[in-house]
Amino acid sequence: MQDPTVSAGYVRSLLALAVKRGADTQQLLTAAQIDPRLMETPDARVPFERFKALMAEAKAACREPALALHFGAAAPFAELSIVGLIAHAARTMGEAFEQTNRYARLVIEVDGHEAGARFAIVRRADGVWIEDRRRNPNAFPELTESTWVRFIHDRQRAFPDREAYVLEVHMTHAEPAHVAAYREFFDMPLVFGAAWNALRIRERWLDEPTGSEDRYVFGVFNAHADELMKSLAESKTIRGQIEAALIPVLHTGEATMESVARRLGYSRSTLHRRLKQDGESFELILDDLRRRMAIDYLDSRKVSVNEAAYLTGFSEPSAFSRAFRRWTGTSPGRYRKASEPPRLPSES
Repeated sequence: MQDPTVSAGYVRSLLALAVKRGADTQQLLTAAQIDPRLMETPDARVPFERFKALMAEAKAACREPALALHFGAAAPFAELSIVGLIAHAARTMGEAFEQTNRYARLVIEVDGHEAGARFAIVRRADGVWIEDRRRNPNAFPELTESTWVRFIHDRQRAFPDREAYVLEVHMTHAEPAHVAAYREFFDMPLVFGAAWNALRIRERWLDEPTGSEDRYVFGVFNAHADELMKSLAESKTIRGQIEAALIPVLHTGEATMESVARRLGYSRSTLHRRLKQDGESFELILDDLRRRMAIDYLDSRKVSVNEAAYLTGFSEPSAFSRAFRRWTGTSPGRYRKASEPPRLPSES
């Protein structure tokens, strides 16, 4: 998979847990090389490698090797991502599972997930299982820990009076040194060093009602998630990644190749190489983004010409005017006036 990412909301939840346990926000973000401004927007994307670094730094800062287990239980899925909201708005647990699988990339992208669903319902002679099909799971077993704890505890949190639906847990990683901590989260048989990552479940769980009947809300959440999925797919091009990194900082004057490389988790040389491979130029991408945003701002008529100049990163209105004339052949003032809707004759 090319440059997998994690939602900022997911990262922010881990960060909040670590801080609650005594870690320092800025120290963790700096050590993991994560731009703190990404934490302001839950749907922003953070490189997966940076998330893994944050997990390692947080475990060390909190002196808690079982931190991933606590992370899985700490926050309801609905607080991490729109995917959790969709799951909670589903009519049955089976539908919630299907929707989680459909939009799982919005939460976290993993190796082996790009060509199909990450999770699968598998029926075997020994029972019904939920399998996590990501590749190379032992490269980051913390994700297995947090994922299975969240599967179990989210349902327990929502329906404390219902019987447990998970009967057995299989994990491919070896038994860890902090195995005693698992008993706090898993009240069922555990198998380490297994052939797969899977949960054996009660099949009737799939038909279990959630109590949600608001299909309007369900539809609204799905529509928004579809747009996010489309944006995520588009961001896989280097141009899309750069534009996504530029938009929040365009007005700050920090729209440089170096700052964008840092936000994307690249070195400047790596970003330059990626651009060259795609036949792109950072300067041309920046210029085209400014052009499109300037036209959008003036077409919307919600900002003045000077405000449009500021929002697109020009320190002087005169520089903005020269660039706008180069883009369109006319001045921003004339363009704005020409885009005004025709006035209706006054009624006498």
